[in-house]
Amino acid sequence: MDTLPFNGFIRTAIAQAPGKFWWVIGGVIALLVLASTIGWVLGRRKPSAVIDNLNARINAWWVMVGVLLVCFLIGKIATLVLYALLSFFALREFLTLTPTRRGDHLALCLCFYVAIPLQYWLIGVDWYGLFVMCIPVYGFLLLPAVTALQGDTENFLERNTKVQWGLMLTVYCLSHAPALMLLDIPGYEGQNLMLLFYLLLVVQLSDVLQYVFGKLFGKHLLAPKVSPSKTVEGLVGGGLSAAAIGAALWWVTPFTPMQSALLSLLIVLCGFLGGLALSATKRSLGAKDWGEMIEGHGGALDRLDSVVFAAPVFFHVVRYNFQ
Repeated sequence: MDTLPFNGFIRTAIAQAPGKFWWVIGGVIALLVLASTIGWVLGRRKPSAVIDNLNARINAWWVMVGVLLVCFLIGKIATLVLYALLSFFALREFLTLTPTRRGDHLALCLCFYVAIPLQYWLIGVDWYGLFVMCIPVYGFLLLPAVTALQGDTENFLERNTKVQWGLMLTVYCLSHAPALMLLDIPGYEGQNLMLLFYLLLVVQLSDVLQYVFGKLFGKHLLAPKVSPSKTVEGLVGGGLSAAAIGAALWWVTPFTPMQSALLSLLIVLCGFLGGLALSATKRSLGAKDWGEMIEGHGGALDRLDSVVFAAPVFFHVVRYNFQ
């Protein structure tokens, strides 16, 4: 087990690729400035509830980008703590909409206070072997056994399925995003921070651009009973645009332009499937959003639904082909 030092990990990454890091940050800030300017102009000329929601979303993006940037600059521990907190809030939102019983309480305590810190600690010490199997193997077997010991058999299968799926999505899958910092790619040493930026940027741009293309050109609904806002035009136009931006960012990755384009398409597709699957889950529970944590966006899981599907696929594809 390789115990990489915590202090200075990300600062070292920034020092080794200062131009790349600050060019990407500058580009994100420029996009936010442009979006804020457009939102302000629209708010002055055509005030409406839609424009107010748009500006609320943009303001929330400023806060989210600022928090993420501060954590990256502080170091690896801060980044892992941030993602651990995101997992905590996302799991809480998931379980709030999927009510449990008293017999589930011990299993839930294990999820929140053992599984989350353990999963991110394993990333911190670079224990890949246990990181990839702890929750899907040991957690999968332990949680229903612990629940069974409580003696409550009512809806036992349904209750355990909810808890296990929530843990897999919000903790196991999401933790693969910061785990990108630990990949050992020849010729790319110390720059893995840019892979995390790359993943998040492509995922979130895909979400935004699919929404924009859907509003502007959308005519054919993809799954009207699941998500009325998702259209064929939005997926194709927004997805291809996000993939093109991802391809153009090949220079911040260890990929060639063609590899970057293909991986961007993979991220877009996985993110879309994640948003669709979790939208279906919300609809089945009679909810519009997972929560109200982020103004204009809903809950934490509403912003992470694409990431939780894209992160593990991207992580393992990159690890298998480039490490």
